[in-house]
Amino acid sequence: METEKLKEYLRNGAVLVVSLTPFTKENKLDLEGLRENTRFLVEKRNYGPMVLIPVGSTGEHYTLTEEERNEAVRVAVEEAGGKIPIIAHTGHSGADVTIEHSKYVEDIGADGVMVVLPYYHVPGEEGMYQHYKKIAEAINIGVLIYNNPDVSKVYIQPHLMKRIAEIPNIVGIKENTPYLPTFYEQVKAVGDKIPVFNGRGEWWFIPSVLLGARGYISGYANFMPEFTLDLLKAGLNGNFVELKEMMKKLDPYEEFIARMGEKDGPTTTILPYPYIGSYIVYSVMKQTMDILGLHGGNVRLPLTNIKDEDKKELEEIVFEKLGLRKIK
Repeated sequence: METEKLKEYLRNGAVLVVSLTPFTKENKLDLEGLRENTRFLVEKRNYGPMVLIPVGSTGEHYTLTEEERNEAVRVAVEEAGGKIPIIAHTGHSGADVTIEHSKYVEDIGADGVMVVLPYYHVPGEEGMYQHYKKIAEAINIGVLIYNNPDVSKVYIQPHLMKRIAEIPNIVGIKENTPYLPTFYEQVKAVGDKIPVFNGRGEWWFIPSVLLGARGYISGYANFMPEFTLDLLKAGLNGNFVELKEMMKKLDPYEEFIARMGEKDGPTTTILPYPYIGSYIVYSVMKQTMDILGLHGGNVRLPLTNIKDEDKKELEEIVFEKLGLRKIK
C-alpha cells in the first residue's frame, strides 16, 4: 500500500492488531502456528478495518533472533497477501540498525514499519528528531511512531511530535501516555497531519476517542477480532452507551489479568504508576489463544507463564463470561 493510501486508511480509523508470537513447547518459533493465526485474522478483514503489527512488544521481539524476527514478518506478509496492511515493528536503540530491519521488511512487501523510541542512551530532542528523520528518509514505506515511555527512558512531547509529523512518510502515532490531557495535546499538535492511536488497549480507547483517537492497539484482537472491531465502530460513531456495555463484558477477563499480576509479583520498573503494572497479560492472552484452538504457547524469559492451576478459571471466563467459542 502506498504511503499516502496507508495514511488515509489509518486516518479513517482502524484496530491495530499487535500479533502475539507463538512458540512451541520446545521454545522454538512456531511458524506454522503464526501462519494459522495470521490467516484467521485475514479472514476477518471484511468485518472492519485492521492492521497487523508483527514482532512488536506484544510479539516479544526482544526475545527473537534476527533470523526469527525476519521469518515472522515474512510469514505475516505472505499470509496477508496484500489483503490487509502489515506494519512490522523494526525499532532498535540505534537508527542504523533500525534502518537495516526496515529495509528488509520493505523489500519483502510490508506496507509500513512501526518504530519505538530509541532506548538505552537518552537522546536530546534534536537527536530524537534526527533519529526518525533518518529512518523515514531511508525507506519508501510509511513509518508509525511508537511513543512508549514504558519501554524507554524517553518520550516525544507534543511540540516535538508536531515537528516530526512534518516528515513526509510519517503516517501516524501509537501513543502510549496514560495521561489523557497529554494524549489530547498530542492530538491537537498533529491531528491535522497524521492520526493518533491509543496504544494502551480497549479501556483506554473509550475516553481517548472523545479526544480524537482514530483507533487503538489491541492484543485481544488476536482471538476476538469481532469484539474489538465493534468497539472501534461504537467509539468512532460516538455510541457511548454501547461502549460502556462492551467494557462491562471485558471486566471478568481484565480482573483475572490483574489477579495474575498480583500473583506474579510486582514489576521492577522505575516508572511511576500508571505506566506499567505487569506484563503477565501476554501469557494470559497466549493461553486464551490455546484454549480457543489458535496458537499462543509459552512466553519467553524473562517473562513468565501463568500457573497451570489458574488455566481452568481462565477457560471458564473465556467461554462463560466472554462468550467465545472454539475456533477449531
